[in-house]
Amino acid sequence: MVSTPPPPGPAVMSTLRVESPRFGRASDPGAFFAPEELCLPRCRVRTYLAGDGARLAEATNASYAHLRAFLPWARPEQPTTAAEATARRFRGRWLLDEDYTLAIVSPDGQTLLGGTGYHLRFGPRQTGMAEIGMWVRQDATRQGLGLSVLDGLLRWGFDVWGWQRLVWRCAASNEAGRRLAERAGLVMEGATRGDRMLPGGQVDDTLWFSALADGEASRRRTVG
Repeated sequence: MVSTPPPPGPAVMSTLRVESPRFGRASDPGAFFAPEELCLPRCRVRTYLAGDGARLAEATNASYAHLRAFLPWARPEQPTTAAEATARRFRGRWLLDEDYTLAIVSPDGQTLLGGTGYHLRFGPRQTGMAEIGMWVRQDATRQGLGLSVLDGLLRWGFDVWGWQRLVWRCAASNEAGRRLAERAGLVMEGATRGDRMLPGGQVDDTLWFSALADGEASRRRTVG
């Protein structure tokens, strides 16, 4: 869904380090305050906020033809009220430490360029594992945005959040998603066969990629 040139310079990110959780435990002591914004050369990546509904509706409606092939949640002509409810739900889950969905916005904050996040598909935050998902609005593709965001999330995730394993999945037929993972230096682990139903009704395989905190230095040499 995205095609990108070589990555831009290093991300500018918060220097505030969140105390690493005690991975492998069902719970850890003390409050966890998730970092809320990452500033990159091409955009800002931040938590969704109340009031983001209009931006979210505009971005998804303008990109429906682009998104519908692989994203089952894409709907034509999404009402602003529904998008606002979605944005507030994202914010609520963020505050409850249930999932970390992020908006990709223009540097001035006026345009929503896409969505991403650290999704807790493998258990609570304390496992140290999350999945990075991403979509980019149609008129922002093929400009290097996807690679800039993915590389920034990997650096931010390992350096600031303290993740130990980050996963990227895409449909086998999603050539852009596969190329993006490869260009970001992720390692392909394999494929699960026939486990994905695409919005059009076709059955597809899922490709699995990952990055580990211990391998981050090697990944950076590959990308940079």
